[in-house]
Order: sequence, then C-alpha cells, then structure tokens
Amino acid sequence: MEAVQLPASWSVDQILDDLDQHGFSIIDNAYDLTYVEQLIAECTDNLARFRDAAIQNGVVSNIRSDHILWLTEDLKISNQHVQTLHALGQELNRAFFLGIKDVEAHFAYYNAGEFYALHRDNPQGKNGRMISAVYYLHDQWQDDWGGELHLQDKNDQWHTLQPKPNRIAIFQSDLLHEVVKAKHQRLSITAWLRSDASLI
Repeated sequence: MEAVQLPASWSVDQILDDLDQHGFSIIDNAYDLTYVEQLIAECTDNLARFRDAAIQNGVVSNIRSDHILWLTEDLKISNQHVQTLHALGQELNRAFFLGIKDVEAHFAYYNAGEFYALHRDNPQGKNGRMISAVYYLHDQWQDDWGGELHLQDKNDQWHTLQPKPNRIAIFQSDLLHEVVKAKHQRLSITAWLRSDASLI
C-alpha cells in the first residue's frame, strides 16, 4: 500500500507540541472541501445502517444516546480518513513511543437532545486506545446548537471545544470528557489510535 501523506493543513509540529503540553490538539480546515462533501454523502447515505451505541460488550448504556456505524472496508471514502490517522499514528510513535499499531473508527450521529456523559475512552489503561480523534462531519454548525466536546486536559484544566465543520479534535484517550447535549443533528467520525489490534 502506498504511504499516505498527511494533509498540508495538519501541522505535525503543532499537534505534537499541543499533545505534549496539554494532551489535546485541534486541526481546523482538515480536508479539502470536495473530500468533505464526499464524506458527508457517504455518512448520510448509510444512516439506515446505524445502530444505538454501546459502551462495552454490546451493552447499551444510559450514559450515551448517540448512534454509530463502524467503518469497514466497504466504506471507501471514510477509510481514506482512517489511513490518514494511521499516518498520524506513525508520527506520534516517533515522538512519544506510543506503540500505535491500528486505528478503529465509526461514524456517529447525535439527534437533538442526545449526549454522551463524562467518561474516559481508556480508563486506567484498561484497553489499547492511546489517542482519540473526533472529526466533525456536518457541513454547518452554529454556536447555540450544543454538541460541544467538554474536555479536561492533562493539567486538569477544562476546555469547551465547538464541533465546527471540518475540525478534528485529537486527545489522549485517558482524558475525562463528555459531549454536551446537542440541539441539532451532529455528525462525526470518532476514531481511536490503538497500541493493539482493532476489535472491529
């Protein structure tokens, strides 16, 4: 497979510095708008395949109310994003020796009134998730539509990150975070860069 190059809009040095200093980083204008349109179309064309999200072992929990579709090889457009995250994982390995080996990802949508309560993606190092990456897929978003990512950084400072279109929030998977209740349909791709094989 040909090596994937990171988009020019991704400043690797800035990402590495942000993760080192704060445990999270933001990439705005992540992709070319033509690709963004293709991603949104692939997501919305497959909404009928989504299912209620579970937290582990297929158990649906009342701490979250979103709906997901795991990314598999038949979803060609979104898998380009996954391959880009693989390339980012190699940069993170060189800088931080994280041992990232794989990426797992799913589409997610939140309808109005849906949320994801405070949690960690890798509590006490219980799984192989090292870095979480949330890409905001909707084509527009207003500040009063809710759906923000509320995140506690590695210095115990809280941040409220707007789900702006074509933005990626990257953060350590052990950081405490939540998705504030949305007031409008919110689309994203959630991914985890793992130090073990993906479970999907």
